[in-house]
Amino acid sequence: MSSAACAQTPATNPMPDGSRDMYVGIGIVSSARYQGAASTERSALPVLQVQLSNGLFVSGMRAGIHLGRTPQVEFGPLLEWQPRRDAAGEGDELGGVGDMRFSLVAMPLAAYSDNRLAGMPVIHGRLQGGGFLNYYLTPDWRLTSSLLYGAGNARNGMKLELGVQRLALSLGAHHRLALDAGVSFASRRYNSAFFGVSESDSLLSGLPVFDAGGGLKDARIGARWNWAWSPSWMLTSSVQATRLLGSARLSPLVERPTNLTVSTAIAYRF
Repeated sequence: MSSAACAQTPATNPMPDGSRDMYVGIGIVSSARYQGAASTERSALPVLQVQLSNGLFVSGMRAGIHLGRTPQVEFGPLLEWQPRRDAAGEGDELGGVGDMRFSLVAMPLAAYSDNRLAGMPVIHGRLQGGGFLNYYLTPDWRLTSSLLYGAGNARNGMKLELGVQRLALSLGAHHRLALDAGVSFASRRYNSAFFGVSESDSLLSGLPVFDAGGGLKDARIGARWNWAWSPSWMLTSSVQATRLLGSARLSPLVERPTNLTVSTAIAYRF
């Protein structure tokens, strides 16, 4: 299963014309209230992943189309929903299923006594567009990348994710382990939206003015364990550590640069 949420996409898998592969489920996730927050919270995690024989896929908050027709290269257009961020933290998100990284974001709480987001502008949910490109070094190892544009209230933030993934490592007849590591780069406009503090923001929040620059944003490492109870039922558990870097790390909004996300979910395959 996957979050956080990837080679950013499910691996291509030859399927008969007109067929589909679909997972739905529910679980629980423990994660930071927002990236860089010191406080954590636990919430329900819906899970959804669909893959069609024509290459179309939906995985959590991402959707795209596999256009590659060779087993070594995967590429195509990609859409992703950026959740809302307000004083309570980041909004809800769906998880996916498969050999990928999927982002998990906890449900917002009502209020916090010591909250660095208080007085900061709400970042509304946005649909981002871009593409993905994955390259298989071997059948079990692949390099992953995705580029998305449209984040932030001005819809002009851009983020590039690069990673390497070890696909399903067999631990017996019913257990599979996947490993993932990577880095993210963000444009100045992206980091300004999520980590910057303008003069007007400073007056309302009490935080010092901070001009966030672009460049290296974070690094991540994670693992996912899938336990297939039957051909239809699966238990998936994951852990991912993410550390903010560069300009984002220095933002006054950041309370803790390293965040840990842990999740477990049950999914049914149709």
